[in-house]
Amino acid sequence: MRIQRRTFGKLAAGAAVGIAAPAIAENKPLTIGFSMNLTGPLAPNGKGALLASQIWEEDINAKGGLLGRPVKLVYYDDQSNPSNVPGLYTKLLEVDKVDIIGSSYATNIIAPAMPIVMQHERTFFSLFGLAVNSEFHYKRYFSMVPTGGPRPKESSAEAFFQVAVEQTPKPTTVAMVGADAEYPRNAMDGARNVIKRLGLKIVYDKTYPPNTADYTPVVRAVQATNPDIFLACSYPADTVGIIRASHEVGFKPKLYGGGMVGLQATAIKTQLGPLLNGIVDYDFWLPWAKFATDEGRDFLKKYQAKSAAAGVDLLGYYLPPYAYARMQLIAQAVTGTGGTNDDKLAEFCRKTTFKTVVGDVKFNDEGEWQEPGVLAVQFQGISGNGVDQFKDPKTEVILWPKQYRTGNIIYPYNPS
Repeated sequence: MRIQRRTFGKLAAGAAVGIAAPAIAENKPLTIGFSMNLTGPLAPNGKGALLASQIWEEDINAKGGLLGRPVKLVYYDDQSNPSNVPGLYTKLLEVDKVDIIGSSYATNIIAPAMPIVMQHERTFFSLFGLAVNSEFHYKRYFSMVPTGGPRPKESSAEAFFQVAVEQTPKPTTVAMVGADAEYPRNAMDGARNVIKRLGLKIVYDKTYPPNTADYTPVVRAVQATNPDIFLACSYPADTVGIIRASHEVGFKPKLYGGGMVGLQATAIKTQLGPLLNGIVDYDFWLPWAKFATDEGRDFLKKYQAKSAAAGVDLLGYYLPPYAYARMQLIAQAVTGTGGTNDDKLAEFCRKTTFKTVVGDVKFNDEGEWQEPGVLAVQFQGISGNGVDQFKDPKTEVILWPKQYRTGNIIYPYNPS
């Protein structure tokens, strides 16, 4: 039988595809999927987290990728909206079929992804969620956030209240508010335990709707109780609104702040400027902290070189180092297990101490950091709205833990 030239050509092409297929399969990208807050109220932090992840992607691919495969980030904008999350994670897992699954940023965006991830029995690498797993107890959950220890909800407030009880005379009464959302509820739950343990008295304890526009009534209600300590567990837009309302009505407790998300973002720091003075809030990583490493500062240089053009947080002290560290954790887990098998990844993560740009990270049984690393800081000496002043350690003084202290508190709070 004579094979026609056209037929032979087809057979030859098929053979070539068959020969090339193994090589193509070997070079198929290793995909890491997540949603991220690229628009909406959480975008000031979420966009910086994405840039940090992309810097890691460039770094790891320049070194040959993972297991000989290039790494590709697959991500979608969740618009800072929890209701968008289940659909996006179903798509990532069932349509995109990503090799590794990570979370968006923030507790109330991570929580609605948990049931989807658990249903698919995947190992889940989260980013900045406060005690998300305390409700699920999922054994394949690992959280990149310095809140942790056996009581992660409390670790968020511990630093703030430890600073409070060091003062003379010791403040005794506490008023607290927070949005009726996942993070504030968890943070306030933990704060109540800390307050009770330290022998303080709660005189006000209420939540407000997440879509609140005018915070003056909230602040006036708190002011009427004349508390020594004011704890706000708020998201960025709330934080700005509460601080502005406090200045307008002249609310001056002895200690102010505690759980205000947003004051770590450069755009909000420059927006508020001198209104920040005297506020004591939480933070996680600063380049002048004694635990900060050269590797962490080197990452920051890369990030800051790209931040202006990318339109993200210019300084990148808060979330970006941890977003990069999460990717380092994933890389070490994939390399350590030789693949992306979820059973093996989870087992490896439970047993391993990871080396990252934010230091050594080891997880407890709930997938939280074995040891918490929350700072209490105070804003001091801020004038005007320029960004460069926030590079000066004197404008954000570390107060607690004591071994990292960089200055003394200005007490009582006097914002004028």
